[in-house]
Amino acid sequence: MNNAIEFIQMEKAVVALLQTYAKNRYSKYVIAPHVAAMSLKENHLYQDMGFKNRVQMGKYMKCHFPKLAEMKPLDKLWKKFIYDSIGKVAPACATCKDQSNCFACQLVS
Repeated sequence: MNNAIEFIQMEKAVVALLQTYAKNRYSKYVIAPHVAAMSLKENHLYQDMGFKNRVQMGKYMKCHFPKLAEMKPLDKLWKKFIYDSIGKVAPACATCKDQSNCFACQLVS
């Protein structure tokens, strides 16, 4: 499958997931699409979102997607959790050099 088409499909799936758990209309229609777009980038999600660390990312997600944040295991990073939730591997994860240090990271071959 064409990478561009696959990326579009993954982005739509992430948006749909996040919108399902959005706290309000702003979170649903502004934040969810933004997080989905950033999740396709090559760094850790907190980095691509412009946060200094994972704690800031967690607070942000808890603010906008509180029920989803409750479901996320503490030992799993947000990008990994989101993509596991849609049954995909994030584009950056396939080539990430930090897989051995990633919490609960096991890529499906």
